[in-house]
Amino acid sequence: NWRVVATIPVSSPQPLPTADLIVTVGSEALTKALNRPDGPPIIATLLPRLSYERILAENRRTGRITAIYLDQPPARQAAFFRQLFPDQKRFGLLSSPETRNLAAQYRQAFSKQGLTLEIEDADTDKALLPALNAILERSTALLALPDNTIYRRNNIKAILITAFRLQRPIIGYSPAFVTAGALAALHTTPAQAARQTAELIISHGSNLPPPSGPAEFTVAINPNVAQALGLKLPDEAAIRRALLADRESR
Repeated sequence: NWRVVATIPVSSPQPLPTADLIVTVGSEALTKALNRPDGPPIIATLLPRLSYERILAENRRTGRITAIYLDQPPARQAAFFRQLFPDQKRFGLLSSPETRNLAAQYRQAFSKQGLTLEIEDADTDKALLPALNAILERSTALLALPDNTIYRRNNIKAILITAFRLQRPIIGYSPAFVTAGALAALHTTPAQAARQTAELIISHGSNLPPPSGPAEFTVAINPNVAQALGLKLPDEAAIRRALLADRESR
């Protein structure tokens, strides 16, 4: 049997109590847990894959640690695009040094759905808008990955305005991105991540499996953006059912 012995905010000055297993929520919590001298097993949750890998590299931690990423699996994203744009085949992705090594996985997943994923590099702020214009001109919609080089707070508004001017929707990665002006996003809620974490602990205990993406997901759509772009989309529940059916059929 497992039980939670403490839930401690990252900002708390008190040390974490002795634990057989630690579940961290977010990047800062993972960094704090990695600095513990006793080195218990860790399940990292609610953080992007890139953040997890960067933090592990910075702390040079090996051993019993795993993660449930926020990033939606490439195959699920490709199926999502097929549901949103059933009559379109060509889509775009901006990459930076942060996400370049992931681009091939997304391109392959889209190809398996009969779709083409164009990729444009945006290495610097100066290159961002030219790359964005170039990719949008030859794509129906843009897939945004959680890439801190590209989708920073001071860049997102300009990206959304440029896409809207060209009448190209952006598919984001969080509800906040959809609220800001993206057309839609797949995302995993804290409650969904918590259920997956509990199931992982029950199934594996401290013998942790490799990191993985989220098992559960939620669909968010911005109806105002859809209307402004003249798009008629299925409702969120219908898209989710179709994605679940797609997964079950594999």
